[in-house]
Amino acid sequence: MTAAGAPEACLSHETALAAWEISDVNPDRVHLNIARKRRLRRAGGEQYVIHRHDLAPGQLTRFEQIPITDVPTTIGQCIAWGLTYLVRQALERGGKTSRLPRTDRERLAQQLEERDHGHS
Repeated sequence: MTAAGAPEACLSHETALAAWEISDVNPDRVHLNIARKRRLRRAGGEQYVIHRHDLAPGQLTRFEQIPITDVPTTIGQCIAWGLTYLVRQALERGGKTSRLPRTDRERLAQQLEERDHGHS
């Protein structure tokens, strides 16, 4: 993803959720994650949503040779981003695959529940 000016950049959030095909999300822009301290070139910025998080190597994988956050990280990012229905769908669909282990699914479902109750 060096085109974004950050070699550690990866697909994340809604874009990763769509790539993993575990929800019906249809993002209108490409969501990219970069390191917190990374400076970016801004060309084409209206096509991207830039998220700044330092990710551990285990949170990244590849999807068709493109760097992307793994399924548990993606769902966690989307919970923090504020998606609800589509995250519930992702938890259900992702839980039926080996990409979302049961312990991660349970942890993320609890995180979503806590977030939802915090906004009541």
